[in-house]
Amino acid sequence: MTGETDLKTLLASMTPQLLAGTYVFVALPPGVPVAENLEPVMVFREREGTTLIVTEGAASAAGLAASFRCRMITLNIHSSLEAVGFLAAITTRLAAAGMGVNPVSAFYHDHLFVPADRAEEALVFLRGLAAENGGVQ
Repeated sequence: MTGETDLKTLLASMTPQLLAGTYVFVALPPGVPVAENLEPVMVFREREGTTLIVTEGAASAAGLAASFRCRMITLNIHSSLEAVGFLAAITTRLAAAGMGVNPVSAFYHDHLFVPADRAEEALVFLRGLAAENGGVQ
Protein backbone atom coordinates (compact mmCIF):
# COMPACT_ATOMS: atom_id res chain seq x y z
CA MET A 1 0.00 0.00 0.00
CA THR A 2 2.26 2.73 -1.30
CA GLY A 3 -0.21 5.48 -2.18
CA GLU A 4 -0.87 7.54 -5.28
CA THR A 5 2.02 9.21 -7.12
CA ASP A 6 0.34 10.75 -10.18
CA LEU A 7 0.06 14.51 -9.57
CA LYS A 8 -3.09 15.08 -11.63
CA THR A 9 -4.84 12.16 -9.92
CA LEU A 10 -3.77 13.43 -6.51
CA LEU A 11 -5.07 16.93 -7.17
CA ALA A 12 -8.32 15.79 -8.79
CA SER A 13 -9.08 13.12 -6.19
CA MET A 14 -8.21 14.94 -2.99
CA THR A 15 -11.20 15.66 -0.80
CA PRO A 16 -10.10 18.25 1.75
CA GLN A 17 -11.77 17.91 5.13
CA LEU A 18 -11.68 20.62 7.78
CA LEU A 19 -11.36 18.95 11.16
CA ALA A 20 -13.04 20.26 14.27
CA GLY A 21 -11.00 22.19 16.78
CA THR A 22 -8.27 24.76 16.82
CA TYR A 23 -4.63 23.75 17.01
CA VAL A 24 -1.41 25.49 18.01
CA PHE A 25 2.29 24.82 17.71
CA VAL A 26 4.24 24.43 20.96
CA ALA A 27 8.00 24.17 21.44
CA LEU A 28 9.52 22.26 24.34
CA PRO A 29 13.19 22.72 25.30
CA PRO A 30 15.56 19.81 24.68
CA GLY A 31 15.12 17.00 27.19
CA VAL A 32 11.67 18.11 28.40
CA PRO A 33 9.29 15.17 28.05
CA VAL A 34 5.89 15.47 26.38
CA ALA A 35 3.17 15.34 29.03
CA GLU A 36 1.01 12.25 28.53
CA ASN A 37 -2.24 14.22 28.69
CA LEU A 38 -1.32 16.46 25.70
CA GLU A 39 -1.97 13.86 22.96
CA PRO A 40 -0.28 15.82 20.15
CA VAL A 41 -1.24 15.17 16.53
CA MET A 42 2.41 15.70 15.66
CA VAL A 43 5.72 15.48 17.50
CA PHE A 44 8.97 16.47 15.80
CA ARG A 45 12.33 16.51 17.53
CA GLU A 46 15.02 18.96 16.47
CA ARG A 47 18.29 19.75 18.21
CA GLU A 48 16.77 23.02 19.52
CA GLY A 49 13.80 21.25 21.10
CA THR A 50 10.60 19.36 20.39
CA THR A 51 7.74 20.80 18.35
CA LEU A 52 4.21 19.67 19.14
CA ILE A 53 0.95 20.35 17.38
CA VAL A 54 -1.80 20.15 20.00
CA THR A 55 -5.28 21.48 20.50
CA GLU A 56 -5.42 25.03 21.74
CA GLY A 57 -7.29 23.86 24.83
CA ALA A 58 -4.66 21.26 25.72
CA ALA A 59 -1.83 23.79 25.39
CA SER A 60 -3.70 26.29 27.53
CA ALA A 61 -4.54 23.69 30.20
CA ALA A 62 -0.87 22.66 30.34
CA GLY A 63 0.27 26.29 30.63
CA LEU A 64 2.32 26.09 27.45
CA ALA A 65 3.16 29.08 25.27
CA ALA A 66 1.59 28.55 21.86
CA SER A 67 2.18 29.87 18.36
CA PHE A 68 0.21 29.86 15.13
CA ARG A 69 -3.46 29.43 15.97
CA CYS A 70 -4.64 27.17 13.15
CA ARG A 71 -7.13 24.66 11.83
CA MET A 72 -6.29 21.26 10.39
CA ILE A 73 -7.35 20.23 6.89
CA THR A 74 -6.80 16.60 5.91
CA LEU A 75 -6.44 15.91 2.19
CA ASN A 76 -8.34 12.63 2.03
CA ILE A 77 -6.32 10.79 -0.58
CA HIS A 78 -3.60 8.26 0.17
CA SER A 79 -0.63 10.07 -1.30
CA SER A 80 2.68 8.32 -1.66
CA LEU A 81 5.54 9.65 0.41
CA GLU A 82 7.40 9.75 -2.92
CA ALA A 83 4.77 11.80 -4.77
CA VAL A 84 6.29 14.80 -6.55
CA GLY A 85 4.66 18.23 -6.59
CA PHE A 86 1.44 17.56 -4.67
CA LEU A 87 2.13 19.82 -1.71
CA ALA A 88 4.01 22.27 -3.93
CA ALA A 89 0.89 22.80 -6.07
CA ILE A 90 -1.26 23.25 -2.97
CA THR A 91 1.04 25.55 -1.05
CA THR A 92 1.67 27.63 -4.19
CA ARG A 93 -2.09 28.16 -4.57
CA LEU A 94 -2.47 29.17 -0.92
CA ALA A 95 0.62 31.40 -1.09
CA ALA A 96 -0.86 33.23 -4.07
CA ALA A 97 -3.79 34.08 -1.78
CA GLY A 98 -1.36 35.36 0.86
CA MET A 99 -2.07 32.43 3.15
CA GLY A 100 0.61 30.75 5.22
CA VAL A 101 0.34 27.00 5.58
CA ASN A 102 2.25 24.38 7.53
CA PRO A 103 1.93 21.04 5.73
CA VAL A 104 2.56 17.73 7.47
CA SER A 105 2.88 14.48 5.55
CA ALA A 106 2.01 11.27 7.32
CA PHE A 107 1.98 7.74 5.91
CA TYR A 108 -1.58 7.79 4.56
CA HIS A 109 -2.47 11.46 4.11
CA ASP A 110 -1.18 14.98 3.94
CA HIS A 111 -2.48 17.52 6.43
CA LEU A 112 -2.47 21.30 6.23
CA PHE A 113 -2.41 23.63 9.20
CA VAL A 114 -3.84 26.94 8.01
CA PRO A 115 -4.61 30.16 9.90
CA ALA A 116 -7.73 29.55 12.00
CA ASP A 117 -9.52 32.60 10.63
CA ARG A 118 -8.91 31.55 7.00
CA ALA A 119 -9.71 27.83 7.15
CA GLU A 120 -12.99 28.04 5.22
CA GLU A 121 -11.27 30.17 2.58
CA ALA A 122 -8.52 27.55 2.27
CA LEU A 123 -11.17 24.88 1.63
CA VAL A 124 -12.57 26.95 -1.25
CA PHE A 125 -9.10 27.20 -2.84
CA LEU A 126 -8.44 23.48 -2.38
CA ARG A 127 -11.78 22.44 -3.84
CA GLY A 128 -11.16 24.78 -6.76
CA LEU A 129 -7.76 23.23 -7.37
CA ALA A 130 -9.31 19.75 -7.35
CA ALA A 131 -12.02 20.86 -9.81
CA GLU A 132 -9.41 22.41 -12.15
CA ASN A 133 -7.75 19.01 -12.34
CA GLY A 134 -10.92 17.10 -13.17
CA GLY A 135 -12.22 16.46 -9.67
CA VAL A 136 -15.74 17.10 -8.48
CA GLN A 137 -16.63 20.10 -6.34
